[in-house]
Formats: sequence, C-alpha cells, structure tokens
Amino acid sequence: MRYFLIAGEASGDQLGAALMAGLRAPDPDAQFDGIGGPAMTDLGLQSLFPMDELSVMGIWEVLPKYRHLKRRIAQTAEAVTAAAPDVLITIDSPDFGLRVAHLARAARPDLRTVHYVAPSVWAWRPGRARKMARVIDHVLAILPFEPPLMEAAGMTCDFVGHPVATSDVAGPDEAQLFRNAHGIAPDAPVVLCLPGSRRGEVARLGPRFDEALMRLRDRVPEIRVVLPTVPGVAGLVRDMTRRWPTAPIVIEEAEEKRAAFAAADLALAASGTVSLELAANRIPMVIGYDMAPLSRLIVGVLLRTDTVTLVNLVSDTRAVPEYLGRACQPGPLAQALQDTLEEPRTRAAQLEAMDLTMERLGKGGEAPGLRAAASVIAAVRRPR
Repeated sequence: MRYFLIAGEASGDQLGAALMAGLRAPDPDAQFDGIGGPAMTDLGLQSLFPMDELSVMGIWEVLPKYRHLKRRIAQTAEAVTAAAPDVLITIDSPDFGLRVAHLARAARPDLRTVHYVAPSVWAWRPGRARKMARVIDHVLAILPFEPPLMEAAGMTCDFVGHPVATSDVAGPDEAQLFRNAHGIAPDAPVVLCLPGSRRGEVARLGPRFDEALMRLRDRVPEIRVVLPTVPGVAGLVRDMTRRWPTAPIVIEEAEEKRAAFAAADLALAASGTVSLELAANRIPMVIGYDMAPLSRLIVGVLLRTDTVTLVNLVSDTRAVPEYLGRACQPGPLAQALQDTLEEPRTRAAQLEAMDLTMERLGKGGEAPGLRAAASVIAAVRRPR
C-alpha cells in the first residue's frame, strides 16, 4: 500500500514514525510520501519540505506566515494527487493538514482520509469535529474519552492508546550516570525546564520560566536546572539561556533526555503532551502557558474546560497546578514549584493522578503504533 503522511511538529513526527513502523510490520514493501521530521525520514520518508516550516501555533504567530503556508498547502495537495496514495494520513497540526485534505479530496473525491490525534473539541471550538468530518473518514484518538465525540460528528474513531504510556523510561542507573556526568550532587534537586518545542513558545515562556526558577533557587540554593530541547529550537535555546542567571544544563540528545527525566525531582513545563511524558516518569510538575495577546483573548473566550493539563483531564483530578495566560508569571510559578517540591501531600496527589493517567492511556497494552496501523488498515478496507 502507498501512504501519504503529513506531520507538522516534533510530537507528530514521533507518532508518524511509530505508525510507519506499524504499517510496515504486515507490509514490508509499504511506500510512504509526505512531510515529516527526523524520526520519519529515518524510516525512509523524503519530506516534501522541512517540517519545521509548519511548527507555528496561535493566530498572531501564523499571520506573518499565512501566504507562505497557503502556498505550502497547495503544493502539498498537488503532491497528494500526484502520489495517488491508498490513504492520506494527517497527523495532528489540523490547521494545515485538514486544509490539504480539503483540496486533495476536491481533486480526488474517492481518496480515503485518516486524521491521527483528535482535535481537542472537549476544550474549545466543538464545531471543529463537524467541519473535520467533511474531509476525514476515520480518526485515531490518543485520549480514551474522544471516540464518542468524533463518532457523534460523523466519523469512525478508534482509541489507539497514547505512545507515552508504553514508552521506555530510564532507570536509577541512568539517572545516576546523568548526575555524575554533569557534576550534580546526590542530594541536589534536579528541576526540568520545558518551555515548549516551538520557537514562539520558547521565546515567550523561556524568560518567565527562568525568572521563576531563579526565585526558586533563592529559596532552595542547591537546585540544578536542566533544559531538554529539540533540534528545531536548540540553537534558539542555547543562545537565550547563555543570558539566564540560572545557567541551565541544555541537552538535545534523546538518550540524555531520557536520563535527565529519570534524574529529575520536579518540572516546570509548558502545557501540552510533555505533561504526559512527565507523568510516565512520575515527575511532579507545575504547568505554565501563555500566547500572544490576540490568541490569548480568542482562546480565553472559547475555552470550555477549567483545565488544559492532560494529566488533570485523563485522571479526572486537578492535582497538577497550572498558570495560564496572564496568570503565567514568575512569582506564582516559583511558589507552586516550591510547594510541589517540599509538600509531601502535594507530591503524593500528583503521583497518584499520574499513575491513574498512565493506566487509562494504555500502559501495559499493545504499542500504540501497532494499534494505530491496524486501525488505519481496517479503515481503508472498510466499505464506504
């Protein structure tokens, strides 16, 4: 079979790579076209253009790149038509992928379409599901409460599990090696700083997170700050953190990141999938997030839930403290970090919520890439 996949950011690249591996398991000769990052290109995908061009979020951030993105949408839709795949699979990044699907379906009405990662209609803009159903046949959901929402909008949907629930986490030996490699004392708390994987997020949240961590260090002088990053923003992160008083240890390699997570005692993170990665490693956390003023205003009006942290949503608790929009300020973040680090009951509540989250996301079950691949193949074979 021939597949056309579109991923627009680092998390989508990882999902796409696992899906490609799953699709190749029963069909070693499967062919792949589309857009992806390093993980997908390592499996043989020749990306139509660099995936980093699509890693933008928020209305204010997209506006300056609108014309360029519109050209990329048209180019990608033409490539889909030329490739004549058995199925088009859009992975997350719906603002780009679904526009491509619309144009591709207009050129070829019989094209099968799958979207991987259901849009967060439970949080805001519930009408997106109905609009998506006009061009998408089937959805692969990574949160257990999403299939009924997608099916109600007119699409078939399978919960395929979340990759983080079955991911391999590092152990105590790797944690100790990480501490030794960076000269971190055995009793020094390691705090992860995770301001996001997009350039706009890093530029906006990075200075606030640094200020919050500097205030925490004033109260807990022995902390060491570690900032894992991804290739697309690594240069920006290194340039920016050279001016930070906290002088974080910046790491980019995947294996070192695993070890850093194993060594960590606490995290300050942007809202997003990373909260689940922290949960898989049982790292207590504080979540902070903000957007450009226009994006913040619009999202604030449309938001339908009192939390956006996935650990809180999946566990049906509010164990993880979050500071969003105007509340995302160094003072409150620093106080929440100190409370999370020093209060046993606060940490215990978070750990209980994290364990429940991992259970509900499929821990101990079949790898999501294999489940997603089986779901795609069944959807393609299903009569219209």
